[in-house]
Amino acid sequence: MTWWTPLALLLAGVATLPASPGPASAQDDFTSDAARLVTALKLHHGQTVGDIGAGGGQLTVALAREVGPAGHVYATELGEDRLRELREATESAGLKNVSVLEAHAARTNLPERCCDALVLRRVYHHIDDPGLMNASLRESLKPGGLLAIIDFNPDSGESADPASRDTGDQHGVTSETVVRELGRAGFEVVDVEKGGSAGRYMVVARRPAN
Repeated sequence: MTWWTPLALLLAGVATLPASPGPASAQDDFTSDAARLVTALKLHHGQTVGDIGAGGGQLTVALAREVGPAGHVYATELGEDRLRELREATESAGLKNVSVLEAHAARTNLPERCCDALVLRRVYHHIDDPGLMNASLRESLKPGGLLAIIDFNPDSGESADPASRDTGDQHGVTSETVVRELGRAGFEVVDVEKGGSAGRYMVVARRPAN
């Protein structure tokens, strides 16, 4: 048997990966989000996916197994500690189809038109300049490629300044704001999936084919 496994098996294996400290429900969230993303982004073997702000690599590993050895995943993070954690996660999983790259606050640091799909899981509200980042996300997608943003609403009113979306009671960003900002960058929003705990949602958008 190769290192690739069907989706049901790979999602079961996500829970065994090293993770940042937190409640057991955090691992359930990774498993649930991986399944949602595979469906929403129509992922299959041979595709190239970017995991922007990949954290400890739990989602990266699931995505890499889904696209298989003929596919590829770019995983980005800030800081040497996070980059080392990402490399260790992919190496311990025996994956050969992942490139770990240094992230940047206002761009993806990925090649142009390299990805069939991009994922930002609980990352968007940390972006200080959504205009610059969204333009970079669009350029990193192939025409017709899909972008999925999983995030959560703030506990109180949303900050008018993007740089303050990751602090205090205004920690978070609404799906309406994400939709508006993606539209300004030239994306076509194809779905907004709401529900779940803590006001979480998923916005799926497409880079136009032309």
